[in-house]
Amino acid sequence: MSDEEEADAADEPETDAETEAESQSDEDASEGADGLSDGDFVRLAYTARTVEDDQLVDTTDREIAEDEGVDVEERNIEPRVIALGAGHLFETVEADIEGKEAGDSGSVVVPAEEAFGEYSEDEVRTVSAEKIPEDDRYPGAHVDIDGQHGHVETVIGGRARVDFNHPLAGEDIEYEYEIVEEVEDRVDRAKGMLSMFVDADLEMWVETDEVEEETVVEPDEEDEDAEPETEVETVEKETLYIEATPQLTMNQQWMFQKQQIAQDLMDRLDLDRVIIQETIEGGGMMGGLGGMMGGMGGGGGVEEALEDADVDADEIVEELEGELDAEE
Repeated sequence: MSDEEEADAADEPETDAETEAESQSDEDASEGADGLSDGDFVRLAYTARTVEDDQLVDTTDREIAEDEGVDVEERNIEPRVIALGAGHLFETVEADIEGKEAGDSGSVVVPAEEAFGEYSEDEVRTVSAEKIPEDDRYPGAHVDIDGQHGHVETVIGGRARVDFNHPLAGEDIEYEYEIVEEVEDRVDRAKGMLSMFVDADLEMWVETDEVEEETVVEPDEEDEDAEPETEVETVEKETLYIEATPQLTMNQQWMFQKQQIAQDLMDRLDLDRVIIQETIEGGGMMGGLGGMMGGMGGGGGVEEALEDADVDADEIVEELEGELDAEE
């Protein structure tokens, strides 16, 4: 084709087929951009196993857990709500999920160095057996020594060989997963995030509260002697309420990181504040004790109470006087 013919071809309008192909390509690119990304919440079903010997690491499938001999009675085993970009998943798994949609599934291998670390011979050390509780001085026992968790390999005399590597160190982990759904409800999102720290069904709700706040009003620039004043205004605050339970208040991660966890909840769920509520019911044991004490006080004093309890007050006095004489 000559230069003139090539120029004429370039000036010719695109055919309908070419236009349709370009349009389809643009649609495909748009659909790819609409896939899951950082900040999205999903309900994820997954099972993780070691690549080498198919050992179960974690699962959201109750039936699989039971088949593997896991005690499921007091565990909440079900698909979990995950926040992408929050560190809830290994980076390799998260990267495989991004761009996909609800209903998609996949399988990905997390290398050992990213999962639980490479196995290190330096982490196997000899320590004094005195550092291990007497009941745990046997091979296989899990122990905590100087802030490190490990398991005992051998105990000989007054020395113990302890492996401080993670039990799954050096293992590549395969994750098979399914994206059950994308989660939009903020309460469901909050429950999913807190389930990473506390295995409990916590009561939560979101309310828009009207709160009075005191703000500083800057004085008129022309009045150099004027001092700042304050005024009270009513503002709306999106609030997540959480009903406290013993599982929450006694959880060590929550005790030491609640400020950080609450801030993460506010940032990711577009909230202004988090309020933890504790409810104490009346009656019960304390009510009974209160009634007993009231009866003692209103029924004639200590002497009458001792009579009701079939206790001889004179004998008590004699015993006390005898103990004092003995001390002197």
